[in-house]
Amino acid sequence: MTVIYKLHSEDETWKDFRRAFRRRYEDVHTDQYHFARLQTARQAKGESPQEFADRCRGLAQKVMSTTDDPLAQRVHRENAERMLLGSFSSGLTATAGRQVRYMSPRTI
Repeated sequence: MTVIYKLHSEDETWKDFRRAFRRRYEDVHTDQYHFARLQTARQAKGESPQEFADRCRGLAQKVMSTTDDPLAQRVHRENAERMLLGSFSSGLTATAGRQVRYMSPRTI
Protein backbone atom coordinates (compact mmCIF):
# COMPACT_ATOMS: atom_id res chain seq x y z
CA MET A 1 0.00 0.00 0.00
CA THR A 2 2.88 2.39 0.55
CA VAL A 3 3.62 2.29 -3.19
CA ILE A 4 0.11 3.53 -3.94
CA TYR A 5 0.41 6.43 -1.51
CA LYS A 6 3.86 7.25 -2.82
CA LEU A 7 2.53 7.50 -6.38
CA HIS A 8 0.01 10.15 -5.34
CA SER A 9 2.70 12.68 -4.50
CA GLU A 10 3.33 15.56 -6.90
CA ASP A 11 6.97 14.73 -7.65
CA GLU A 12 6.34 11.20 -8.97
CA THR A 13 6.74 10.63 -12.69
CA TRP A 14 5.01 8.42 -15.20
CA LYS A 15 8.13 6.25 -15.22
CA ASP A 16 7.74 5.64 -11.46
CA PHE A 17 4.10 4.69 -11.93
CA ARG A 18 4.91 2.35 -14.82
CA ARG A 19 7.67 0.65 -12.82
CA ALA A 20 5.38 0.15 -9.82
CA PHE A 21 2.57 -1.14 -12.03
CA ARG A 22 4.80 -3.64 -13.81
CA ARG A 23 6.30 -4.81 -10.51
CA ARG A 24 2.80 -5.39 -9.13
CA TYR A 25 1.58 -7.40 -12.12
CA GLU A 26 4.77 -9.08 -13.24
CA ASP A 27 4.91 -12.79 -13.83
CA VAL A 28 5.48 -14.74 -10.64
CA HIS A 29 7.30 -17.61 -12.38
CA THR A 30 11.09 -17.78 -12.37
CA ASP A 31 13.28 -17.45 -15.44
CA GLN A 32 14.15 -21.14 -15.11
CA TYR A 33 10.46 -22.04 -15.34
CA HIS A 34 10.01 -20.12 -18.59
CA PHE A 35 13.25 -21.51 -20.00
CA ALA A 36 12.13 -25.08 -19.24
CA ARG A 37 8.73 -24.40 -20.82
CA LEU A 38 10.42 -23.08 -23.97
CA GLN A 39 12.84 -26.00 -24.19
CA THR A 40 10.10 -28.61 -23.74
CA ALA A 41 7.44 -26.95 -25.89
CA ARG A 42 5.57 -29.35 -28.16
CA GLN A 43 2.89 -28.64 -30.71
CA ALA A 44 -0.48 -29.54 -29.22
CA LYS A 45 -2.95 -31.71 -31.04
CA GLY A 46 -5.08 -29.49 -33.27
CA GLU A 47 -2.68 -26.53 -32.91
CA SER A 48 -1.53 -25.04 -36.21
CA PRO A 49 2.18 -24.40 -36.83
CA GLN A 50 1.44 -20.64 -36.74
CA GLU A 51 -0.28 -20.92 -33.34
CA PHE A 52 2.61 -23.02 -32.04
CA ALA A 53 5.12 -20.44 -33.37
CA ASP A 54 3.21 -17.65 -31.60
CA ARG A 55 3.19 -19.62 -28.34
CA CYS A 56 6.94 -20.28 -28.62
CA ARG A 57 7.56 -16.60 -29.42
CA GLY A 58 5.72 -15.58 -26.24
CA LEU A 59 7.84 -17.97 -24.17
CA ALA A 60 11.05 -16.71 -25.81
CA GLN A 61 10.13 -13.13 -24.92
CA LYS A 62 9.72 -14.15 -21.28
CA VAL A 63 13.17 -15.75 -21.31
CA MET A 64 14.91 -12.77 -22.92
CA SER A 65 16.71 -10.49 -20.48
CA THR A 66 16.24 -6.75 -20.71
CA THR A 67 18.91 -4.13 -20.28
CA ASP A 68 19.47 -0.46 -21.07
CA ASP A 69 22.58 -1.20 -23.15
CA PRO A 70 21.52 -1.47 -26.83
CA LEU A 71 24.39 -3.80 -27.73
CA ALA A 72 23.67 -6.18 -24.86
CA GLN A 73 19.94 -6.05 -25.69
CA ARG A 74 20.70 -7.05 -29.28
CA VAL A 75 22.77 -10.00 -28.07
CA HIS A 76 19.93 -11.10 -25.76
CA ARG A 77 17.41 -10.79 -28.60
CA GLU A 78 19.59 -12.84 -30.98
CA ASN A 79 20.06 -15.52 -28.34
CA ALA A 80 16.30 -15.65 -27.70
CA GLU A 81 15.70 -15.97 -31.47
CA ARG A 82 18.07 -18.95 -31.63
CA MET A 83 16.33 -20.61 -28.68
CA LEU A 84 12.97 -19.89 -30.30
CA LEU A 85 14.00 -21.47 -33.59
CA GLY A 86 15.41 -24.56 -31.88
CA SER A 87 12.34 -25.06 -29.71
CA PHE A 88 9.94 -24.42 -32.57
CA SER A 89 11.61 -26.81 -35.00
CA SER A 90 12.04 -29.60 -32.46
CA GLY A 91 8.50 -29.19 -31.11
CA LEU A 92 6.68 -29.36 -34.44
CA THR A 93 4.96 -32.66 -35.08
CA ALA A 94 3.87 -34.69 -38.09
CA THR A 95 4.93 -33.86 -41.65
CA ALA A 96 5.47 -30.17 -41.01
CA GLY A 97 7.95 -30.95 -38.24
CA ARG A 98 9.92 -33.37 -40.40
CA GLN A 99 10.03 -30.87 -43.28
CA VAL A 100 11.21 -28.02 -41.05
CA ARG A 101 13.92 -30.15 -39.42
CA TYR A 102 15.06 -31.37 -42.85
CA MET A 103 15.30 -27.81 -44.21
CA SER A 104 17.27 -26.51 -41.18
CA PRO A 105 16.00 -22.91 -41.44
CA ARG A 106 18.06 -19.99 -40.13
CA THR A 107 15.06 -17.96 -38.95
CA ILE A 108 11.57 -18.77 -37.85
